[in-house]
Amino acid sequence: MIRISNVKMGLDKVVNSDTEKQALESIILSKLKISKKELGSFKIFKKSIDARKKNKIIFVYTVDVNLHYEESILRKYGSKEITQTPDLSYKWGGLGTEDMTHRPVVIGLGPAGLFAGLILAKKGYNPIILERGEDVDNRTSKINKFWKQHQLDIESNVQFGEGGAGTFSDGKLTTQINDKRCRMILEEFIEMGAPEKILYESKPHIGTDILKSVVKNIREEIIAHGGEVRFTAKVTDLIIKDGNIDALIINDNEKLSCQVVLLAIGHSARDTFEMLHNKGMVMTQKPFSIGVRIEHPQDMLDKAQYGEFAKHPGLGAADYKLSYHSKKNGRSAYTFCMCPGGYVVAAASEERGIVTNGMSEYKRDGANANSALLVGVKPSDFQSDHPLAGIDFQRKWEGLAFKIGGENYRAPAQLTGDFLANRPSNKWGSVQPTYKPGVTFAQLKDCLPDYVIETLKEAIMHFNTKIKGFAMPDSILTGVETRSSSPIRINRDEDYLSNIGGIYPVGEGAGYAGGIMSSAVDGFKIAEKIMEKYAPLKQK
Repeated sequence: MIRISNVKMGLDKVVNSDTEKQALESIILSKLKISKKELGSFKIFKKSIDARKKNKIIFVYTVDVNLHYEESILRKYGSKEITQTPDLSYKWGGLGTEDMTHRPVVIGLGPAGLFAGLILAKKGYNPIILERGEDVDNRTSKINKFWKQHQLDIESNVQFGEGGAGTFSDGKLTTQINDKRCRMILEEFIEMGAPEKILYESKPHIGTDILKSVVKNIREEIIAHGGEVRFTAKVTDLIIKDGNIDALIINDNEKLSCQVVLLAIGHSARDTFEMLHNKGMVMTQKPFSIGVRIEHPQDMLDKAQYGEFAKHPGLGAADYKLSYHSKKNGRSAYTFCMCPGGYVVAAASEERGIVTNGMSEYKRDGANANSALLVGVKPSDFQSDHPLAGIDFQRKWEGLAFKIGGENYRAPAQLTGDFLANRPSNKWGSVQPTYKPGVTFAQLKDCLPDYVIETLKEAIMHFNTKIKGFAMPDSILTGVETRSSSPIRINRDEDYLSNIGGIYPVGEGAGYAGGIMSSAVDGFKIAEKIMEKYAPLKQK
C-alpha cells in the first residue's frame, strides 16, 4: 500500500462521511495522477484538526491507498508525503514450554485485567479473572442509586466493577506511549463494538454509554475462549510459601491455589494495598495530583476554540489540554480527563469521602464541558515515609470535602469568580452544576492544601489567556479530585515480577500506567511475559 501524508481539506469537504470520502478520493487521484478505475481502495490512517487559525480550520489526514503498480507510482511520485505504508502489524513471540500447575489468575477487570485476560484466553491459557465489584449492569444500577439516593456501595461503584474506573469516564483512548500494541488494542475495541473512527482519530474516545457494552463483550469473548470471570470475588489475603505465591483467599473464606497472579487492582483498592503491604510486598510512594473539576458551558468553549465554525457537524464538541508552571512555588498545574459535553460525577469508593471524576457519552452532547484541574503533589507533601502515606493524604482531603459538603455525599462547590476573589458563593449564575448527588456552596480552600489553592488561582488566570472565557466568573469548581493516578508503585523487576514470586503487578494501580490505553498495553505486556515462559494449558 502507498501512504499519503499531510492531506489537507477544509470544513466544507467534511460535512458528513460521504462528502469526506469523495473529497479524499479526488485528492488521492490528483496526487498520484491516476484515474478512478486504477484506484483499488483507500482508508484513513490518521485524522486531526488544525484549529490554530480560527478563520481557516482544516482537517489533516494520512491515508493508505491500495492500487495496482504501486512500485511504479512510488518511483514516479515518491516523496516525504508519498511513501510505502509501513508494516504496523504486531509480531507475536513464541510460546513457552514450562508447565503450569494451576490456571493463571488475574485480579481486577479494568483495562489491564481485561486485556491480559483476553490475550491469555485467546492463546489457550484459560485464565481465572477475579473482580471485587459487580458486572457492568448491576454496577450501573448501584452507581445510579448512589447518585440519586446517596447510598454508596463500597464494593460496587465508579472505582470497582467490570471495566474499572474508566468505564464511567469519557472513554478516552489517547496515550503518550508509542507502542505497536496500541493499534492491536484499538482493533480489539472495534471488534467488540467500539466505533471504527477510534482507529484513526487523533483524540479517540468511546464514551461511557458505548464502553459499557464493549467491556461486556470483551468479558464474553474471554469466556468463549476458555477463561472464567468471577464477580464479587475480593482477594482478602495471600498464602505465601518459600517466597512464592501459593494461594489466594477470596472473600475471607475461599482458598484458590495458584502459581501465577496478575495484580491489576486499580488505583483505588486501598484495603488491598494495605493487605499486600502487610504480607511483605515491596512498594514505594509515588507522586500524583489533586484538585477540582471545572465546568464551563460547552457552547462557550466551542466558540473559543472554533470561532464562527462552532457547531459545524464535522468538528463536534471542542476540547482542550492546558498546563502551567508556577514561578512562585515551583508547582505545576494542568487539565486532565477533559470531558466535552459531559458531567461531573461522584466517584467515592469509601464511606465519608468525596471524590469527583468526569464522564461523557459518545455524542458529547451535554450542556457543560468539564475537566479536572489538578496540581502535582510529591511524597514530601505526605509528611511520612510510610509506603501508603499517599493514601492517607488522599483520605484527609476527601474527608474534609465530605464534611464541608454537608456529610451526605454532596460535594463542595464554588463559582470560579468567587474562588479567585476568596469569597463564598451564594447563588448560581449562567452555569448549572451537573454533579450528582448534588453540591453545597463551600469555600474550596477548606478542603485543599494552601499550595494547591494558590497554584490553581494562578493557573486559571494563565489558562484564560489561552482560552478566552476559561476564568469566566460563573464557571463552577467542584471538589475534590484526588484519584488522578495511583499514590503508590508496587516494585517489579525486569521480568515484571514483584518481590513475591509469581505475582506480576500490572497497570495503573501498580503505578505503571495512566489511562485506558496504557493500562491495556501494560496488561498485554505482562500476559506476553507469562506466555513466553509457560505452555498453553490446552496444548498439554
